[in-house]
Amino acid sequence: MNPRPWSAVAGGVALDVRLTPKGGRDAIDGVETLSDGRSVLKVRVRAVPREGEANEALCRLIAKSLCVAPRQVALTSGATARIKRLTISGDGAALIAALEILDASR
Repeated sequence: MNPRPWSAVAGGVALDVRLTPKGGRDAIDGVETLSDGRSVLKVRVRAVPREGEANEALCRLIAKSLCVAPRQVALTSGATARIKRLTISGDGAALIAALEILDASR
């Protein structure tokens, strides 16, 4: 298993996230290893899980944290699940470096 929840893909990076809606604040809480061995980035948002509000808040928070435009962050799976996969388009090496820095600061 990959010890990091991100991996390079064509045109950017794939990121596995465990989202907590109604989390009291918008924050990235670091990397967690699930019971099945997968790694996820723990994220919480204030938004409620209604009509995609929490998913939109997640994409905006990731975009802001990585200094990319919100349109570069797309939810590719898990729209109604707690575990989600995002694809962030751009320079994969630069995005991975930004994610490593983001994780190290937690």
